[in-house]
Amino acid sequence: MPITVPDSPDFASEAERVVWDHLLQQLPNDAALLAGQRVTAAGEEVEADLLVLWPGIGIAVIEVKGGRISLQDGAWRQSDRQGGHLLQRSPIEQAQRAKHEIIDYLNATSSRPIGRSVHLAVLPYTELPADWDVPDAPRALTLDATDLPELAGRITHALRSQARDGHQPLDETQREHAVRMLRRTHRAIENHQLAAREIEDEGNALTREQERSIALLRYQRRAQIIGGAGSGKTHLAMIKARNLTRRGARTALLCYSRGLARYFQLLATTWPVQERPAYVGLFHDLPVHWGAEAEGDFDGTAATYYEEHLPRRLAELAAEQDQAQLFDAIVVDEAQDFADIWWDGLHSCLREQDEGVLFVFTDEHQSVFDREGRAPITLSPFPLDDNLRNTRSIAHTFAPLTPIEQNARMEQGAPVRYVECATADAVGAADDVVERLLEEGWDPGDIALLTTRSRHPEQKERIEHFGYDGYWDEFFASEDVFYGHVLNFKGLERRVVVLAINGFGSAERAPQLLYVGLSRARSLLVVVGEQTEIWDAGGGLVLERILGKG
Repeated sequence: MPITVPDSPDFASEAERVVWDHLLQQLPNDAALLAGQRVTAAGEEVEADLLVLWPGIGIAVIEVKGGRISLQDGAWRQSDRQGGHLLQRSPIEQAQRAKHEIIDYLNATSSRPIGRSVHLAVLPYTELPADWDVPDAPRALTLDATDLPELAGRITHALRSQARDGHQPLDETQREHAVRMLRRTHRAIENHQLAAREIEDEGNALTREQERSIALLRYQRRAQIIGGAGSGKTHLAMIKARNLTRRGARTALLCYSRGLARYFQLLATTWPVQERPAYVGLFHDLPVHWGAEAEGDFDGTAATYYEEHLPRRLAELAAEQDQAQLFDAIVVDEAQDFADIWWDGLHSCLREQDEGVLFVFTDEHQSVFDREGRAPITLSPFPLDDNLRNTRSIAHTFAPLTPIEQNARMEQGAPVRYVECATADAVGAADDVVERLLEEGWDPGDIALLTTRSRHPEQKERIEHFGYDGYWDEFFASEDVFYGHVLNFKGLERRVVVLAINGFGSAERAPQLLYVGLSRARSLLVVVGEQTEIWDAGGGLVLERILGKG
């Protein structure tokens, strides 16, 4: 019997269960069989009904269609006892799209690309005619009820036919990596669906207050919303982008941080299709999406590529786009990260550059990058005064660093913990803290260990091994301790944060880095480092509060 993920699937249809049961009986022990596998790419979620990972053979992505399936005049139709309806996409097309997204996701998380892969449609309640001859759905890829006893053989035949093209079969190491990564991204999507339901809960009074705040600006075409850490800026940015899209505006929702962009993409997949922005993700991915050179094809430094080249290319590419590809509205979160040249490029993406909608959400005290950009908005900023993330004890600790005085709305919570050590020993001491927290009963997925200067070795290893999407999906899956850097954690949070103050690099940016690090924990904050380092970065009052004296 193959490895199964999950062990007891919640099937969307009885047809999927029938195909699953046949594969359980036919696949060998070293194969893996996954049900309902989902991945998110560019803000769009795709799902493979079933997925076979078979060492020595390859990967098969299977779309299962119950009922009686027929093809008439190029239109696919599904019929059952209740009637029938046309399918928007053919089963083969659905399987093919899911295959491409899954393979692209896996290849982005590994240095060894997937070789043999195939997409199949299985129609367990249909018997195809003997003269079936459909160019985009050949019989070898479109399996019916007569093929059920030999499904494994049909998969093997389809995959081995690629051998003549030089594609290599899957091996056991690739199967293990694929199962781990796909389970992780699936869990990340599930977590965001739970979060979406929580956000929409009528009992979530604080969230409702946030939404009323943004409603006050519904007639403004341009606005700058300023709030400290924990004030709900990110949630409001998503609400604004979603509302604009629902009203018919072609909208872009952007930010600078990879982690925050992945959060946007995952959460956007939980919204109705008519409320999903046209573009969701990184500012720098937009010009690449429109055809800009990849970093590997650029003759210059990485800093020049991201800071100067891509913003200029964005303006050039926007001028070449059809009006249908430009935007009626743009929403930017963590806008303090954007330089002036970035705003110039982004402004060019609006269909109406003078009248187009532009909403920016910013916390000037989180400006931890060496940039002096200002959004092209002349209206007075709209302030957010409440802290809706942190317990009062945590909010009290970083309050001297906030640009706007905040009203902490959450419970008092546990006191902030402090572990003193030399700056050079901060990462090792933070590792020891994580071990103690696990012994106390905290779940690994509750904890994030953040550094302020050099990255934790575990963070470097995971990015190298999984790629950026896989690394961030690990965070959102919330199954393991997360290792990150405060620069990449803006807009994000965890129940417990262990902040390893292992230096700051720049004295000028040290207060902002400390501010971001102290404000990421919802329930428990543990600060690890040298008192003089904290004093130099945040001042005496912040240090006193970390020590529990203020």
